[in-house]
Amino acid sequence: MGREEQIVKERERKVKGLRDLGIEPYPHKYLVKNYAGELQKKYGKLNAGAGKKDSVKIAGRLTSLRDLGKITFGGLRDSSGKIQITLQERETADKVREFFKKFVDVGDIVGVEGMIFRTARGELSVLVKKLELLSKSVLPLPAKWHGLQDKEERYRKRHLDLIMNENVARVFLDRSKIIESLREFLGGKGFVEVDTPVLQPLYGGGAARPFVSELNSLKMKVYLAVSKELYLKRLIVGGFDKVYEMGRVFRNEGIDATHNPEFTILETMWAYVDYTANMDLFEEMVEYVTKKLLGKTQIVYQGEKIEMKRPWKRMTMAGAIEKYLKIDVEKMSDRELGGFIEKNNLKLKTSFRRGVAIEEIFSELVQKELIQPTIIYDYPADTSPLAKKKAGSSEITERFEPIINGWEMGNNYSELNDPAALKKAFLEQAEFKKKGDDEAAPYDEDFVKALETGMPPTSGLGLGVDRLIMLLTDSPSIRDVIFFPFMRPLDSKTKKQNGGK
Repeated sequence: MGREEQIVKERERKVKGLRDLGIEPYPHKYLVKNYAGELQKKYGKLNAGAGKKDSVKIAGRLTSLRDLGKITFGGLRDSSGKIQITLQERETADKVREFFKKFVDVGDIVGVEGMIFRTARGELSVLVKKLELLSKSVLPLPAKWHGLQDKEERYRKRHLDLIMNENVARVFLDRSKIIESLREFLGGKGFVEVDTPVLQPLYGGGAARPFVSELNSLKMKVYLAVSKELYLKRLIVGGFDKVYEMGRVFRNEGIDATHNPEFTILETMWAYVDYTANMDLFEEMVEYVTKKLLGKTQIVYQGEKIEMKRPWKRMTMAGAIEKYLKIDVEKMSDRELGGFIEKNNLKLKTSFRRGVAIEEIFSELVQKELIQPTIIYDYPADTSPLAKKKAGSSEITERFEPIINGWEMGNNYSELNDPAALKKAFLEQAEFKKKGDDEAAPYDEDFVKALETGMPPTSGLGLGVDRLIMLLTDSPSIRDVIFFPFMRPLDSKTKKQNGGK
């Protein structure tokens, strides 16, 4: 019998022993009156050795235990932080100390009442007068300092990751603050938050391969949303001028440091403006959220200082390519572009199209150089079927992407609202799809008809929320900012190596 199995058997015996005594090891409730973080703040100036001030009642998980005989110390963590609990001979009733030593282990959730004091060594503590076991932990926690360091294991067992690594919980608290700040900012600008379908009869609004399912009752294919865009535009048609949605979208693509198949996106639609208004809005929003979270606009991401303060640098895509690669793609022939693609070992996702080649050159060879916030605008029409063409040009659209730390942070443009032009673009996409382009959008007749009703000049903004959270929390992987990132299932051999059955 392995050590962990022995511990489990012993704790199961304790559960039985408690019940034999008429004590429920999993009671229904406990009236919490205080929290560790609140107490640490309130008594922050309490001198070492000072004590027995006020009575408190807290609850949390026991994360450490040190029994010195006549005195026992425990580390207790709740959602707000941690505090020490102390059981001391002549101060804590013998029956409480005996119960604690006989039935309580590290990992258990307990409720305690007692007096607040600070030890001679300066540790804020609760001198325990009453103690109640609230949940018996049968499975032991990993060793405190080295038991849960493997990244893969941490992502798979996020509940343990949150218990053992305090900084992880801080990241997710910051995530909540960032999302709250985004809503606060947009609400202050007059945007209305809305909900659109996640399960859709047709997907669209983003160049992505969808997840496909089936609705049994109607015997039809359905798709998980790759974007919110087409439904938000319907609301603009319906008379809303400023709308946004923040929620999950799903893209059947690779998994890496900045990609997860399920992620959080923020998308807006704003009537009567073009993409220049959203350039300003995007900059202002990111600056606002950064300052709200950190109290300043400069961040440090993986050792690199990045300044989020407006104004950001702005360059056309062709201008950025010329600056960093010393070539003028606007003057190059298709043959020259193809030769450059081949020479640099770049691979196009589709058959050669001029705009596709230019965007591939930018994304593979230039984008990584853009560390400080930069807005790249005027994208090729070939890669922007839903964007409005720039006045006087058939090859360039009013589209921009903000780049920070070499990452695309979102996709934004002046929306194509000419229904005939949109129908043509959709039909072209459908042809590309037939030729093997898995990311091309299907023809959406219902959406075209909505635009035939009439949509005002509109610009949409998109933001990859998880990537922004990565930057603001200095997290190296998107999996560090998503509670439960998608993971490949463990096979039976790997499970056994990890202690599973």
